[in-house]
Amino acid sequence: MPQKELLLLAINPSPILDLMQRALSAAGYGVAIAYDRDGLNRSIQEAIPSLLVIGETFGRENGFSISAEMLERFPTLPIILYAEKDSAGLSKTALKAGLAGYLYPPLKISDIVEEVQRSLARARKLGDWLRREVKRTTSSLEQKVDLSEAERQKLEAIIGNIQDGVIVMDKSQKIILLNRAIQDIFNLNGINFAGKPLTTVIPNDDLRVLLGRADNTPLKYHEINFDDGRVFNAQYTPIPQIGAAITMQDISYLKELDRLKSDFIHTISHDLRSPLTSILGYAELVERTGPLTPNQQEFLRRLQSSIQHITTLVNDLLDLGRLDAGFDTRREVVHLENILKYSLDLYENQLKKKNIKLEVNIAAGLKPLRANPIRIRQMLDNLIGNAIKYTPAEGSVKINMAMEVDQIVIKVQDTGVGIPPEEQGRIFEKFYRASNAAKGAEGSGLGLAIVKTIVESHQGRVWVESAVGMGSTFIALLPSHE
Repeated sequence: MPQKELLLLAINPSPILDLMQRALSAAGYGVAIAYDRDGLNRSIQEAIPSLLVIGETFGRENGFSISAEMLERFPTLPIILYAEKDSAGLSKTALKAGLAGYLYPPLKISDIVEEVQRSLARARKLGDWLRREVKRTTSSLEQKVDLSEAERQKLEAIIGNIQDGVIVMDKSQKIILLNRAIQDIFNLNGINFAGKPLTTVIPNDDLRVLLGRADNTPLKYHEINFDDGRVFNAQYTPIPQIGAAITMQDISYLKELDRLKSDFIHTISHDLRSPLTSILGYAELVERTGPLTPNQQEFLRRLQSSIQHITTLVNDLLDLGRLDAGFDTRREVVHLENILKYSLDLYENQLKKKNIKLEVNIAAGLKPLRANPIRIRQMLDNLIGNAIKYTPAEGSVKINMAMEVDQIVIKVQDTGVGIPPEEQGRIFEKFYRASNAAKGAEGSGLGLAIVKTIVESHQGRVWVESAVGMGSTFIALLPSHE
């Protein structure tokens, strides 16, 4: 014998309650009655009914409020509201509350049974639809899982055969994927490291520093060095919703070429210095040998200017060589505002000659640096000198120094020709000059390369923000000394 569907009546004792009980029992339903809120909760807990009929007022509570609680616990439970009288907003309120139907006097047995049957039929259709949707969604997910697995294998095959090293990790820096190149680079012997912390699997100091720096900003360049002389360029790229990826390229041969080039330049520069000093000395003695014609004096002036220009270039090359070689180890407490004063004194005549407006802003509470004062002066001289050089007459130069957390931010802004966007990434290279650089502007092409080397030797960063025709702003960040 099939089990009867259970209906629960939560209506205050009244003739209508007796009528509903008799009508629904006669129609073949199992009927339970809750006389108060505790009884309702017990009945729902013991056996979830197929349908609930609740009074607009049950006990001293509002039937709509109780219905909302029930639907929150049992979203698919059909609920019929019984009201003592019909009202204009009853149907609308019941519909908005998510109820299956409503009843109100006068009532006949057929009205009660038909409303219950309609509500149950609607609930069954909803249940069938939900089951179909669950089945369809599950099937779709299974297909997606199969597809994702196939795509994952394809992706692993692609990454595995890339010559560059590739590491993919989650947001907590646990390994998702290592390709074969990474395993060869770090001698990992092909063991599966998925799910393990990257720094535990690869305890490399440079890699650990990379991860620490990457917390603040994405990194496009970071060197990872090995005791056997290998050098790799590592790039850190965040991946939304996943974590991040690190790619590594072997640049050992490029570093070796750069070393050979630097050694060559250093040697040539060193060998040129002595004869240049002699030539300049003899050129100065020429004037003492006797009177010179105006033409001879002009030729001598040009000769001395050329010798001084070459001597400056040689000195810059030697400075850059010493910086690259790591000989710049002098460190002491340095106050930037004091050094800036000396740099500005150096360029006072040039500022007046071009009638350039100078604006200097030094924030209060600027902390000192632990640095080489000679190198910091050289850095400021180059940045300020470039700003004046490339700013036309009647232009302006702004210098700002301020604190940002534990770093000193130095900004040197000009109103010069600006730097094309495609060339800004190369502006700190040795001997590189922008294609739109002012004609006749003297310089060795090493000033910004020296600036970058000095800043990085003090654990800082430097970059440029520029727009053609609008000028340039060079920004240097240096860690302050506590």
